[in-house]
Amino acid sequence: MLLKGKTAVISGGAGRRGIGFATAKLFVEHGARVAILDIDAKAAAEAAADLGTGHLGIACDVSNAAACKAAADEVISAFGHVDILLNNAGITQPVKTMEITEADWHRILAVNTTGVLFLSQAFIPHMRSRKAGSIACMSSVSAQRGGGIFGGPHYSAAKAGVLGLAKAMARELGPDGIRVNCVTPGLIQTDITGDKLTPAMKAEIAAGIPLGRLGEARDVAGAYLFLASDLSAYITGAVIDVNGGMLIH
Repeated sequence: MLLKGKTAVISGGAGRRGIGFATAKLFVEHGARVAILDIDAKAAAEAAADLGTGHLGIACDVSNAAACKAAADEVISAFGHVDILLNNAGITQPVKTMEITEADWHRILAVNTTGVLFLSQAFIPHMRSRKAGSIACMSSVSAQRGGGIFGGPHYSAAKAGVLGLAKAMARELGPDGIRVNCVTPGLIQTDITGDKLTPAMKAEIAAGIPLGRLGEARDVAGAYLFLASDLSAYITGAVIDVNGGMLIH
């Protein structure tokens, strides 16, 4: 087991078809205790219960610094220590440039980018005190290729911001023994894509992917597991593409 004795915090982890919950299940399989953070308190508690005993489900709005600090305090108090933080929470909106309102811009940036900063800030002091920690951040192929199928330009900008923020944190926090990396998924079949794709659309998209299929949540979970474990002990500031070859660069 790659995470035996480790504790992990996963934001945006309550959706059963989502990447966060798939990662939580994989982490538990590898021996970790997991705290699921989600803006929906009931959903977070139910997701944690589904993982088995000893796990936590906590309400947290990652765009609120005070809420992130409160969640971090609760997790550290319950677990005693935190080894892994996954900044996984995110939202999207499929609109074009001229359709983005001021409120849309702030909302998308607040969750996808500011949330990474606030939640990281809440756990970094604890990790610094232990001289150890792995932080993994969710970006997107849309940050690299200039848009995707389900995210507008503001989503691409937010996810590109995550890449820059994570790399800067990796450089700053390396001397403290804290690694910071990013995952950039392609088109993954989750609640975000849900029923929006017809079989014909899926077939057309898959035809342009070298591996010939759309991604599954567990595909991304595997990358998160690698970054969380000691297999990646000498990796920081990296970006792992999980897109089946949709973007090769």
